[in-house]
Amino acid sequence: MPGRDPTAPRCAALIGPYLSGKTALFESLMFVTNALHRKGTAKEGTTLGDASPEARQRKMSVELTAAGTNFLDENWYFIDCPGSVEFAQDTRNALMVADVAVVVIEPLVDRALGLAGTFKFLDDHAIPHLIFINKMDNAAHQMRDVLAALQSVSSRPLLLRQVPIRESGPNGDFVTGYVDLVSERAYRYKPGHESTLIQLPNTILDREQEARGALLEHLADFDDALLEQLLSDAQPSSGEIYQQIAKDLADDLIVPVLLGAAERDHGVRRLLKALRHDVPGPEHTVQRLRLQDAPAAAVVFKTLHQAHTGKLSLVRVMAGKLTDGIVLNGQRVAGLLRPKGNSFEKIGQASFGDIVALGRLEQTRTGEVLVPDGAPAASIEWPAPLEPLFALAISVENRNDEVKLTAALAKLAEEDPALTFGHDAEAHELLVHGQGEIHLQVAMERLRSRYNLPVRVHRPQVSYRETIRHKISQHARFKRQSGGHGQFGDVHIEVWPLERGQGFQFEDRIVGGAVPRQFIGSVEDGVRDSLTRGPLGFPVVDVAVALCDGQYHSVDSSDQAFKTAGRMAMQEAMPKCDPVLLEPIHAVEISTPGEFTSRIHGLISSRRGQILQFAAKPDWPGWELVEALMPQAEILDLVIELRSLTQGVGNFTARFDHLQELTGRLAEKVIEQRRAAQ
Repeated sequence: MPGRDPTAPRCAALIGPYLSGKTALFESLMFVTNALHRKGTAKEGTTLGDASPEARQRKMSVELTAAGTNFLDENWYFIDCPGSVEFAQDTRNALMVADVAVVVIEPLVDRALGLAGTFKFLDDHAIPHLIFINKMDNAAHQMRDVLAALQSVSSRPLLLRQVPIRESGPNGDFVTGYVDLVSERAYRYKPGHESTLIQLPNTILDREQEARGALLEHLADFDDALLEQLLSDAQPSSGEIYQQIAKDLADDLIVPVLLGAAERDHGVRRLLKALRHDVPGPEHTVQRLRLQDAPAAAVVFKTLHQAHTGKLSLVRVMAGKLTDGIVLNGQRVAGLLRPKGNSFEKIGQASFGDIVALGRLEQTRTGEVLVPDGAPAASIEWPAPLEPLFALAISVENRNDEVKLTAALAKLAEEDPALTFGHDAEAHELLVHGQGEIHLQVAMERLRSRYNLPVRVHRPQVSYRETIRHKISQHARFKRQSGGHGQFGDVHIEVWPLERGQGFQFEDRIVGGAVPRQFIGSVEDGVRDSLTRGPLGFPVVDVAVALCDGQYHSVDSSDQAFKTAGRMAMQEAMPKCDPVLLEPIHAVEISTPGEFTSRIHGLISSRRGQILQFAAKPDWPGWELVEALMPQAEILDLVIELRSLTQGVGNFTARFDHLQELTGRLAEKVIEQRRAAQ
């Protein structure tokens, strides 16, 4: 490509929905470029990608995998990214340093919807991308239908580069090759080898001309000279078309679409040739990240903690060179390693465009820009970590491991910024937050396998509260005589409910010194102590208390005596005030494709929610936002059912809104569970 340093390696991130075949494509790319001598399979657990025990157990990617190769004397790095939305953080981070994204998708109409969020992220960050429609050997739908479904979720025009050649067989039509719409040459797939050039079949001429015309029209939308040629019925040369495709891809104006079947290596060499010719170099990515003024820089896109090498920072070199022992951001690099799947090879130097792992940068975090000492500091706009959608409360089986658990969780969270943890002081629970059930299951398995920390997990406790409905007056006296100075405190209080959200109020109505001034604060302290656990077993809110009268003893009264009297008065008063349970209600905003909105209404209703409104989601054509109020207890596992109802693409945010009375059988069950736990 013009203006590109031919010696600088380029980087492509392989992304797409779960089961689209990204790891098979990664394996095929490595194999056909001789970086692998033998292809592995996900079924056998022998692939270069998905090498971790957690990935192989599930036969799915749970973290990114990077490896380098060479194709036609040019160096490339490929990053195999997880397809599950629960591990999307790794995918987003890899995309930030990639020169191009290869979006892998099956030839199924209903799988296109899963790419809506992916395309939106690519568009928002101006990342060039193309589509590889995989598994064409089992294509069930017509290409025009698949293309229409993909176009419905892409804001950029899709540029079909190939049309499939189909032949009839005993089990129906099957794809045997393709026609390249630029060169107008036909090829037959040949397993294990490059496709064979064949004569263009007469049966596909009309479809080829139609598709080629659409390709030229899309390109003409961005080039006046090409438009003039088409209007004058002149045919542009293949060289002109290739050049325009490369320019428009670099400018993120179009999305080329190629076909293949990675497990059979079909279309993979053609994909490599398209990448080689069309994809911009790392110079383009440097400009996108606004690092063009940095004399030397590397961007951290993944952090790893390995058993034998310690902490590794996976970086892409965006300017200059790196050597072992170089000081970056005030830290000396202890090892320079080239990744190849789950293994690393020690090297002495990394150049512009390379992907390497840097050892022992303990203070470095994902998203940082590393520069040599003495160079101006640099930073980039890095995507914020994904908001947590699911949580578990965890505890170690051996209490002596509690400190070790916190340290291990810190390492896991450093590897995956979408994983967070913290203590719930009220519930005395350690909570781990993530993107879903599988996300947290993998984290728990890593605690066991990497750090020998088996843990117990359960649902987090809901932050219930209680309040009162009636006003009451109460008298309490604390008197104790045990030789010498005794204890004496006598109080009369009034207790009444407040409006929701007003918290706690204390009034001093003492006149004539019935309770000396120095003891009034002690009474309030005793009252506050009693509110930490009401008669139903939960913290008490929205209550007012007035100290109206009392008595004291000149010798035996003390702060502690009046504090105890205040607490006793509340403990006797509260059960008489008609206590009632309060449950936290959250304001929830659910994001969904419009076709699933009716399902979302049913979901909200089935979880005791109240729909407030729904409207079109800004900048997301065809999507809607549904606003509702839902009990906290009903959103703990909301993401699981939400994704099930929306083909995995639905999302939500939630924030506390207010407390609401909970009565009847549900309240009785909550109270019974609390009493059983105490």
